[in-house]
Formats: sequence, C-alpha cells, structure tokens
Amino acid sequence: MKRLFLTVVAVLSMTMTFAENEKLNSTENASAYNMSVNYDKLANCLGLSIDQAEAVQDIHKSFCADMMNAAAANADERKGMVQKAIEKDLKYMRYVLTNDQYRKYLMLLNATFTNRGLEK
Repeated sequence: MKRLFLTVVAVLSMTMTFAENEKLNSTENASAYNMSVNYDKLANCLGLSIDQAEAVQDIHKSFCADMMNAAAANADERKGMVQKAIEKDLKYMRYVLTNDQYRKYLMLLNATFTNRGLEK
C-alpha cells in the first residue's frame, strides 16, 4: 500500500512539473511574439516625418496584433500566420517609407526576429 501511494505521488508530481513547464513555454512564446516598440525611437532611427511616423505607428500596431494572433494559434498554423503578417507589414511600410528608411526598417525587423529566435 505504501508503494502504491508513493507511486501515485511521484506520477502526480511529474505531471505537475510537465504542466508547469508547458505553461512557462507558452508564456515565453507569447512574449517573443510581442512586437511593440517605442515609436519615438523608431521614428528617430528611421528619420521619419510627422506624417510618416503616424502612418508607421498605425501599420505597426496592426502588425503587433497580427503577431499576437499568431502567438495564440496552433504551432502548425503559426508559421503561415507570421509570414502573412510580415508580408502585409512590409507591403504597407514600402508604401510609406523611402528606400533608405525601408532598408533600415528591414534591418531592424530582421534583427528583432533573430534576437527573439522567431522563424520568418
């Protein structure tokens, strides 16, 4: 009887440990997909005009929402959702930014994805 009780306790504790790690991984995963930035610093870095800064802020907020939706999606759907979010963001940014600004934005976006360990 004592062995049975100890076995049950061991199994339950292992189950709780795995569940805790899975919850921790999903939290870390969600934070990796949070793409919010300081818009003043982004505008300063890219050298944006006031109109461009407003447009970039609107576009990037939409991108952030798309990325958070991807973070909440199933793993097999996530890669496609991230790819669509990136394509949409870059299409709109290409329209608003000059060539030099767009190139800097691409470098920043690539660095962000690399630093967070996200697939593109």
